[in-house]
Amino acid sequence: MSLTLLATTHRVAPGLLTWRAWDALRSASAVRLAAGHPLLSSLRDAGIAAQPAEAPDAARLVAEARDADVVWVAAPEGDEALMREIGTLVVDDPLDVEVLHGSYDLPGARLLDLVAVMDTLRRECPWDRKQTHATLVPYLLEEAYEVLDTIESGDLGALREELGDVLMQVAFHSVVAAERDDETAFTIDDVAGAIVDKLVRRHPHVFGDVTVSGADEVNANWEQIKAAERAEKSGAEASALDGVPMGQPALSLAAQLQRRAARMDAPADLAAGLARDAEADSGTGAGSDVGERLFALVREAVERGADPEAELRAVSRVFRDRVRAWERRGQRA
Repeated sequence: MSLTLLATTHRVAPGLLTWRAWDALRSASAVRLAAGHPLLSSLRDAGIAAQPAEAPDAARLVAEARDADVVWVAAPEGDEALMREIGTLVVDDPLDVEVLHGSYDLPGARLLDLVAVMDTLRRECPWDRKQTHATLVPYLLEEAYEVLDTIESGDLGALREELGDVLMQVAFHSVVAAERDDETAFTIDDVAGAIVDKLVRRHPHVFGDVTVSGADEVNANWEQIKAAERAEKSGAEASALDGVPMGQPALSLAAQLQRRAARMDAPADLAAGLARDAEADSGTGAGSDVGERLFALVREAVERGADPEAELRAVSRVFRDRVRAWERRGQRA
């Protein structure tokens, strides 16, 4: 006789079990599981007379399995303590014990756990409960820059954790939005669905019947699709500069504006006299030839295929290291 410990994942809908799992359940002399187990109704719908127990009892299961083929359907968290106890009981008096996995997590399944955890924190943690989109903005920016630091420093081992922090911010904003009861409300499924739709729409060479010769043609198609999206959204007022976040760091802002303008073949003389017009627009005297020279340096970097923000950060890190070395030499003197 035997005891089968059937393990399943709560991240898969109840009843979606493997053929081996259903075969073991149907051929067993007795099927046991904890009261309230999420699989109970599915088993009964399948005609399996599963008998719920108030609490798992290792000694009783082992004793029953010595006379019959018994399946214990483990709780979603795994019943690790029960399995250890069963292992202890059968050391001196062997019994055929098998652990059978009846369902497996699909890729991305742990995202369901993140959603559940964020829902719980929003309900039960005083700090999480009082946050808004506005109060969360600094944390999103901070986490994004920490991702940047790990990549630029080559610390790819830390990248997983930092990306998790960014993902948590996405989940946080989504749970905040889901609480609204007007047309601005959305869920994390809405967020995921929107980006999936966008990716499919902008990759017709992958998901459609468009043929491309290489990456350059992919970029050209991408720009055409984005232009059509802008026109549909804004009509005659649509601009290739729509969507450029003006709140980003100034060097990356200048680079992004220049890249967008270059894609439209905008004339180079649009960059002439920037300082003069900036001073006139501000009405406060702000604007100088320094800003205009910086803008020109950004253009030089973009033309070379370099990221001006990354270039300045790279030399800034070297300067930081030199200052620290100078400080250490001064302390030793």
